[in-house]
Amino acid sequence: MKELASVASHRRPKQPSRTRVTVLTTVATAAVALSAQAANAAPGEKPSKDEVKAKVDKLYEEVERATDKANGAEEKQEKLEKEIDTLQDQVARGQDDLNSMRDGLGLMASSQYRTGAIDPSVQLFLSADPDDYLDKASTIDQLSAQQVEALKKVQEKQRVLAQQREEAAGKLKQLSDTRETLAKKKKEVQSKLADAQKLLNSLTAAEKAAIAADEQRASRDAGDRVELDTGNEVAGSNYGAAALAAARTQMGKPYVSGGSGPNSYDCSGLTQWAYGQAGVSITRTTYTQQNDGTKIGRDALKPGDLVFFNSLAHVGLYAGNGVVLHAPKPGAVVRLESMSTIGSFQFGVRV
Repeated sequence: MKELASVASHRRPKQPSRTRVTVLTTVATAAVALSAQAANAAPGEKPSKDEVKAKVDKLYEEVERATDKANGAEEKQEKLEKEIDTLQDQVARGQDDLNSMRDGLGLMASSQYRTGAIDPSVQLFLSADPDDYLDKASTIDQLSAQQVEALKKVQEKQRVLAQQREEAAGKLKQLSDTRETLAKKKKEVQSKLADAQKLLNSLTAAEKAAIAADEQRASRDAGDRVELDTGNEVAGSNYGAAALAAARTQMGKPYVSGGSGPNSYDCSGLTQWAYGQAGVSITRTTYTQQNDGTKIGRDALKPGDLVFFNSLAHVGLYAGNGVVLHAPKPGAVVRLESMSTIGSFQFGVRV
């Protein structure tokens, strides 16, 4: 890596745009509920449809957790890249300022030396190492107040530059670690999705059709905008109402791990996008979105509130009447669904 003090043109090139973990599955890949019998299947025995669904459901829950960690790492990576860019610009400009200041001191010392007004050793100190020079009290009385002030400014500029270089070096190390974490989490997502697909491929055509039928009933033909009854409850806030209205326009679009719109979404990508359309900036992951508003219990939920499930592995938007609008899982689409079928409810958050 080039030295941080280099001019802006020598800064590290921009990283390529984010890559996303793309999930290509059929409708039959989507269905699922955990079954205790899966663990008791005899070695070599073909698992039943319900056991496969249970295992796939568990894998998809793990996919959501890993995806959320990947999203967090990606968000941190982007933040660090911006901070490093700013620091490197500051260092480059600061080094230019320091060079100009030192040149000015050198010209001042040379002029005084030619007129015999300053000792040659002082000229050396001025042009080479002002910090060291200021430490030599015996020579201070040979300088004018203007020279002393100029030296102090150089000394302070050097100190600031050293701090900025150290800060930038630390952030570059964080960036390297974050990229490594991101790569691992994306690999984990891909591996779990492959395992889920392998399990689904082991089913017979009839079993796959049964799963597809279950999934269609759960989605209520979201792509055709046939909706569950969400009642006529009043939203908890104007922002929540606007976010829910925006999310409704995305029904039928596919779940994709890492998707943040407008063509595909994962669960927290949908909620972030929806609130963005309402003019509110919320964070990217379920683990941070829980802190983007006021936590509330189930009885206090109003349309537009964020609702969290499965130990913060999943988030959606409360739509009213016990119904949630969310991006459910791989193979599914953005849809309305009863809270009772999503998983373990944690709490709501009103933004």
